[in-house]
Amino acid sequence: MKIPLFRFGKGQAAEALPVHLTGYSPVLSLKGLHLGVDNLRHDVYLSAKFTDGVRGHVARLIARHGEVEGLLAADAQPLREAANYPGQSRGKQPPAPAESAELKPLLADLHVAALNHAKSEGNPSLDVLARVAILKFLRTELFSQHALILERCRMTLKNLEGYRHQKALEYRERVGAFQVGKKSILRKTGQELFRTLREIEKETLSRMRRSLLGDAGETYRLFLNPLMFTEDSDPILNAELYVMLGNYEHDPDRFDNVRRVACDFLLTLQADADLDPERMCDEWLNVPDNAQELVAGGAPDESTMEGQAQKARLEVWMGLLERANVMDRVVASYEVTPLLAEYSPRINAQQLKNALVSREERERVEKLIAEYGKASTDNLRAAADRVANCRSGERCKVAGRFLRDFMRYHRDLRQLEVLNGAIDSVNLISNDKLRQLSTLNGTLYQYLLAEEQKPVEDKVARHVIMKADVRDSSRLTRSLLERGMNPASYFSLNFYDPVNKLLAKYGASKVFLEGDAIILAILEREGEAGLAVARASVLAREMIEIVQGYNQLSERAGLPAIELGLGISYQDSAPMYLLDGEQRIMISDALNESDRLSSCSKNLRKSMKQLQTPFRVFAFQTVSDGDTADSSDDFILRYNVSGIRMSEMAFEKLRHEINMQVVQFKAPELWKGEECRFWSGLVPIGNDIFRKIVVRGSRMAQIDPRDLSVREWTGHWYYEVCSNSEIYNKLEEQQAAGR
Repeated sequence: MKIPLFRFGKGQAAEALPVHLTGYSPVLSLKGLHLGVDNLRHDVYLSAKFTDGVRGHVARLIARHGEVEGLLAADAQPLREAANYPGQSRGKQPPAPAESAELKPLLADLHVAALNHAKSEGNPSLDVLARVAILKFLRTELFSQHALILERCRMTLKNLEGYRHQKALEYRERVGAFQVGKKSILRKTGQELFRTLREIEKETLSRMRRSLLGDAGETYRLFLNPLMFTEDSDPILNAELYVMLGNYEHDPDRFDNVRRVACDFLLTLQADADLDPERMCDEWLNVPDNAQELVAGGAPDESTMEGQAQKARLEVWMGLLERANVMDRVVASYEVTPLLAEYSPRINAQQLKNALVSREERERVEKLIAEYGKASTDNLRAAADRVANCRSGERCKVAGRFLRDFMRYHRDLRQLEVLNGAIDSVNLISNDKLRQLSTLNGTLYQYLLAEEQKPVEDKVARHVIMKADVRDSSRLTRSLLERGMNPASYFSLNFYDPVNKLLAKYGASKVFLEGDAIILAILEREGEAGLAVARASVLAREMIEIVQGYNQLSERAGLPAIELGLGISYQDSAPMYLLDGEQRIMISDALNESDRLSSCSKNLRKSMKQLQTPFRVFAFQTVSDGDTADSSDDFILRYNVSGIRMSEMAFEKLRHEINMQVVQFKAPELWKGEECRFWSGLVPIGNDIFRKIVVRGSRMAQIDPRDLSVREWTGHWYYEVCSNSEIYNKLEEQQAAGR
């Protein structure tokens, strides 16, 4: 939402150019999901392997940041002997806890499983629910694991009584520091979890989600919020990521007061009176880019009209901060950040900030520093001098920076409120009885790792057939024989063997081999996330790329090149089989269709070879003088050289499998009136492996077979999975130019 603001209100003489502010209000929807057994929340069960593994990792992170790893790993056997535990033999050590799987792959695997589940059910809300549930679990474990570790440490201290007195004193100090430093430990652990989740989102989830579910809008930004592992305001985290605001009721720079000043500033700009001012200000404060639009980050270019208007608004903003007694504390907030590593946590962060503004507070802080005796007060005094000597020009820059940082913090707080509301609506089921009850009522949402999921019935629901046919294989065979070479080994080394190595990667299997062709199948079973056509498309591209690579080597050796034509056919049903002894022979209409799609008319191949085009697939209806057009296969001319043609059903299935976006591509027009459309999408091959495919759709022309002249364009379409790298390179250039 953009609303133009035109001028300052009463009392402001300076006129300003119109400024357009954008509004944003965070929303997280779980629509389409039913409530659980309590009729209030959504019941969610998370993978047992996942929860057990994550608990161990969170505990280790907390122990590491709390510096109690040595205490937890204290030798238990001597403790037992010192306490005269019976039945303990000397020399035996307690078994070490099993090391769980790596945290990042564990988190990634469950998130990917949730995405695939949402795709298979056709409901993106299932993925959002999983994200919320995982976040709730991580939050819960942060606090529960800290409490458990603290209890373990206390038990260890109790066992140390009367044994290794000096070690007991050292451990007692560590446990005390662990208890007092709870907030700092949880902050560091939470930020480490946040960074891991952000890496997973960047490396895997964002692309896979776009591929499977399309553009998710603003929803997933809520899961990239640095505040999502904080319970309340953390001054150190705010200082590191935003700006440190006041915490106490008497602080003029506490959040509510600064927000009021910011709203007063926005409302001094004349706006639409029909809108609710409170809601309007809140939405504007959620967009940090508005700060740049308003005050240019504190450094407007006064040589332009826009810069002069921004300068005038900046002076108004700084004046409001000065009158609210906030400006000095804002300057101190930025100056205190480098001091935190030196003086905190011994000195409270807010106390440090106030010491830069108040002489009395500084004297108290200096006394505390002297008591610890390990730090100098020089840096504190230097920072206080910088705050006191910050003059008008520098204060303007700080005020502009502060407006943007405050808007960032405001946005993230509002997003956190929405996220907390969603978390409250999730009921994590850990009790077997409740799990059974919710399952019986059909209200339980389960998110399991792939290896934990019950194997679905081995019942094939759909299948894709792909045929790869070697062009002019008889000529190739004859050419090799004339040179005294073995055609069988040539085809095997340059075609069959390389293709065989790809099959497991894409879940494909060989149906059978012909002398100059290979026929593959990708089967989709019930309950699986269907990506058969997408995977077949990428497999086809890779087959062409591999064969072209071998062709380059063959040409250097003076050997003939192999050219393929590939056809992809889809059937929304399982194939049938007949048995020849113990061998199963597949029966499917897709076999015949893939044969037609991969074929190439000899005469057309000779005619089309001279055309300069990046495309490798064409189809025409034939019509002669006095004849009427016929769309049956007997009257279709096909061109497919190093190309991949898919059936219309396969194309429609592909659009359902992944998010196919319409793209603009300046294609050379071979015939007047030719109509082409292009779609692009990402195909997930692994958790962090994606391949782009571009599909070209073209209207079929009626031609005179004698000279290939176009009579008219029909309503029939054919589809090509583009295999020419030139197309992909040009699309990337167009997208880069458009950014």
